[in-house]
Amino acid sequence: MDRTILEKCRDELQRQMDDLLAGAGRTVSDMTTVTEENFPDPTDRALLESNRNFTLRLRDRERKLLSKIKEAMKRIDDGTFGVCEGCGGEIGEKRLVARPVTALCIDCKTVAEEEEGR
Repeated sequence: MDRTILEKCRDELQRQMDDLLAGAGRTVSDMTTVTEENFPDPTDRALLESNRNFTLRLRDRERKLLSKIKEAMKRIDDGTFGVCEGCGGEIGEKRLVARPVTALCIDCKTVAEEEEGR
């Protein structure tokens, strides 16, 4: 694999990781520093709880993405980045640049998505 593509992907993965960690830190800070307010209107309280639950669901998705980012960086380090985990073939450079966390070539990913839909 071309060294410039590897470095471009590594830089993008690092940027994504930094953004996710910063967002998680802000969420923890926001949720721990919010004072318990008295909400005379139950709708206001329900909205606050709904927003908190939504934020936590987003952070959970981001936690899963963070795991994929770490796995991709490990593949870069051990030399297996760009090799499809499904068929062992090469993953296209355009796909890697667009989605550097991918571990499957487009054909294997298409098959996996079709199987999920069944």
